[in-house]
Amino acid sequence: MTKNYDVIVIGAGAAGLLAAGRAAECGAKVAILEKMSKPGRKLMITGNGRCNITNTAPFNEFIKHIGPENRFIRSAFSRFFSKDIVYLLEKLNVPTTVEEGEFVFTKSSKATDVVNALVEWNNNLGVDIYCNTNVLEIVKLNNTIEHIITNDGTKYYPKSIIIACGGASYPATGSSGDGYKWFKSLGHKVTSIRPALVPLETKGDTAQRLQGLSLPKTKINVWIDGKKKIEQKGDMLFTHFGITGPLIHSLSRHVIDDIQKSRNVIFAIDLLAEIKEEETDAYLINILNTHGKKLFDNILALILPPKLIPLCIEQTKILADKTGNQINANERKRLRLWLKEFKLEIAGSRSFAEAMITSGGVNLNEIEAKTMKSKLIENLYVAGEILDLDADTGGYNLQIAFSTGYIAGENAAKHA
Repeated sequence: MTKNYDVIVIGAGAAGLLAAGRAAECGAKVAILEKMSKPGRKLMITGNGRCNITNTAPFNEFIKHIGPENRFIRSAFSRFFSKDIVYLLEKLNVPTTVEEGEFVFTKSSKATDVVNALVEWNNNLGVDIYCNTNVLEIVKLNNTIEHIITNDGTKYYPKSIIIACGGASYPATGSSGDGYKWFKSLGHKVTSIRPALVPLETKGDTAQRLQGLSLPKTKINVWIDGKKKIEQKGDMLFTHFGITGPLIHSLSRHVIDDIQKSRNVIFAIDLLAEIKEEETDAYLINILNTHGKKLFDNILALILPPKLIPLCIEQTKILADKTGNQINANERKRLRLWLKEFKLEIAGSRSFAEAMITSGGVNLNEIEAKTMKSKLIENLYVAGEILDLDADTGGYNLQIAFSTGYIAGENAAKHA
């Protein structure tokens, strides 16, 4: 069986649904080929099932959260940005809300509302969505994609093709890295891929001892081979293997290469993040004097969660049964340093199965930033996570997917 389309999109995720919908809006006859049984499987689980759609940060601030080459995405953002995806969703009867002054979610807190709305948008525009359809081969003739062969033997002949099949993260949702293989077979370069926005494993038994402890709005300084690399604030959680949570996920993408190169990666956690460095000693003097007759471990209970107290006593080497007014200046200094730099040595990261996104991917030098068109293949376009472009948590990665999908769809339709 053969089928002809103006535009064929591979992948029904955030980028693919935007690409197909926009191409159809531009008058193209469009089909989506999706290997999973339903569209938007990964989109449904983003933000713990709540879907952090985008971020309200101004353009120049937004860009700072993206790497490695954020200049590439400027053109796509200038055409379709955070206000545009919010407008589209609200037009599709998915009202949004802003949390903590920047994070955009659906008012219902349901990612399924976003998926259902985008699928319905595509259906109403006449897009054919073929699920359980696995692409086996993309056949090139000269400098053009001629046809696509799928698992049921069907040959799809597109005027333009958009590959938006995701990266290698959360493979259970369908993003198993197929796209990298296709791009390589078509002559494109693909930079090495690594899990990003991923939980991290730590050395020693500290994390295990603290398992289940969450630290909200804490600050972490990251040190690589003795040099400070980055500092961020956010929420984190200790697990049986190490550390996780939004703050850890964001920091992971900044250290994943260092981990793979076996560099010494230290996370120094500020347990008194609300107190400035220069004010910490005065704070400790005050609390030790105010509670001078209390035992040290009881004073620590005023500062720390219970699980941290035994570690503090052990690592500062201050006797638990000392009273506050017995603690000398040297001991107070050790306590201050420990509270402001509670150190964890990073051993590695969890696998792609637990990574929110993929770092690395299709080389940006071989893609036209204004159109998302391949510079090597005449009718090939690309969108989403498969590009060598990733960002911090907070809606930034989904916006990349939405924007590159929209641009790819628009230009693929023009080409057709």
